[in-house]
Amino acid sequence: MGRKLGLIRAAYLASASCMGSFAFAFDTGIISGVLSLTSFQEDFGYSHYTKAQKTTVNSNAVSILQGGAFFGCFLISPIASYLGRRTGLIISSLVFTLGTILQVINTHTLGTFYAGRVVAGLGIGAATVLIPMFAAEMSPKEFRGRLGACFQLFFALGVMIAYWTTYAVSKDQASGTSQWQTALGLQLLGSTLLLAGMCTVKESARWLASKGKLEKARESLKWVRGGEETEELEREFQEILAGIEEEARVKENLTFKELLLPANRYRLFIAITIQLSAQLTGNTSLAYYATQIFSAVGAGGASKLVTGCFGIVKVVGVSTFQLFVLDRVGRRVPFMAGAFAMGSFMLIIACILATHPVSSTTTSSGPTSAGIACIIMTYAEAFSYNMSWGPLPWLYVGEIFSSRTREVGLTVGAASQWLFNFMMSQVTPHAITNIEWRMFLMFAIFNYAIVGYSWLVLKETSQHSLEEMQEVFGGKTIAEKKLEDVEHAEHAGDETKGQSIPETVQPVSSPTKQTAKE
Repeated sequence: MGRKLGLIRAAYLASASCMGSFAFAFDTGIISGVLSLTSFQEDFGYSHYTKAQKTTVNSNAVSILQGGAFFGCFLISPIASYLGRRTGLIISSLVFTLGTILQVINTHTLGTFYAGRVVAGLGIGAATVLIPMFAAEMSPKEFRGRLGACFQLFFALGVMIAYWTTYAVSKDQASGTSQWQTALGLQLLGSTLLLAGMCTVKESARWLASKGKLEKARESLKWVRGGEETEELEREFQEILAGIEEEARVKENLTFKELLLPANRYRLFIAITIQLSAQLTGNTSLAYYATQIFSAVGAGGASKLVTGCFGIVKVVGVSTFQLFVLDRVGRRVPFMAGAFAMGSFMLIIACILATHPVSSTTTSSGPTSAGIACIIMTYAEAFSYNMSWGPLPWLYVGEIFSSRTREVGLTVGAASQWLFNFMMSQVTPHAITNIEWRMFLMFAIFNYAIVGYSWLVLKETSQHSLEEMQEVFGGKTIAEKKLEDVEHAEHAGDETKGQSIPETVQPVSSPTKQTAKE
């Protein structure tokens, strides 16, 4: 009973923290639809803009949130270190709520709307640092992969609900201010559930132990493992303490130079490049600008409905991955297979659009056979993404760092994600307009290159505890460092003995000089 209760509590904790991912995803999915609503464009005074000007507004509205999120990653790091992971997530939910309120208020000026996007971005960026950290530190290692992948599951759920919300308000609600306010206001659902969830769980046991609060740390670990005293619980707690002891021993002299040691430098390189690769797959661009992209590939007037079904495909993909793939085939195989599949589907889309261009009459007449083929390929690409590069990068970055460097590593990883996210959100709307089918060819080439990256750079991390990652990435384990310390002490002792004989035959003045030196 204790083990089952522990799994339930661990799943609840991961789900509660991943409401931050849900909030992030809902914003991702809702913004493209809201920006396309005539009521929103009229209220904010740009309905008369040219197509190029509207493209710029869309690009700014999406990317400015990523800019705020980039800085949120760095601002939350000292807060989480001082106040804890749980408290950091509570703060991030409150900041995101404030940003959402600023977006919902109809001020008739894009400046206030942009300000709300920046504030919301600060909260979202902070949450994306803490969610994988909190989940990794509190999950049992045999289920850490599945619980860590909840980040992408909740992301897919948030995107799906956002797409259908856009479809519902555009179809069933009269054009007016309340139309877009309803869509944007539902972002409060994710931040509210995140706040409520964090108020009902325990603080990270590893963080508590690092602050010397051992009783609370043991209580937290006991709670999340089912509330029973077992040998396995004691073993895990001692393993945590050993890791914290090693962290305290070395962190006293932690410098930027140490982060550049081979094992740490390699992991920081992965944290940055894996997030770049996730953006270069092209799926984030599809998520942000789904409505516009489906119009571009021939969905016509049914683009919002097609986008809603696109969200369902994403949820089915990540659910299938969690239930049947994750922790059965490791990490590297899904990375490689997913990139190859996405590259192939993107290439097919590019070939179809190059040979069967979308005509201007498609919008009124509905999707053509070529358009339907492109839509199916886009669905297949999204399914592949959510079976691989969707859930895995956040999980992978959350588990590769040692306790000593985890906060720095996750901050670098999350900040990189938002930086590259910002880059793609700026580029994509202009790419849709200007290079058309070549955009999909570009993503196909990127995906094939990512296959090689996954094979050459990434290491297998499944079935390893967080404390074992030093060995996986070529660093010294705790036992090896302790043995090295003992050998160093013995060597120093031998040198002292060897120097004692000459000291007895030195002149009387020598000891005085030696004492002064000491």
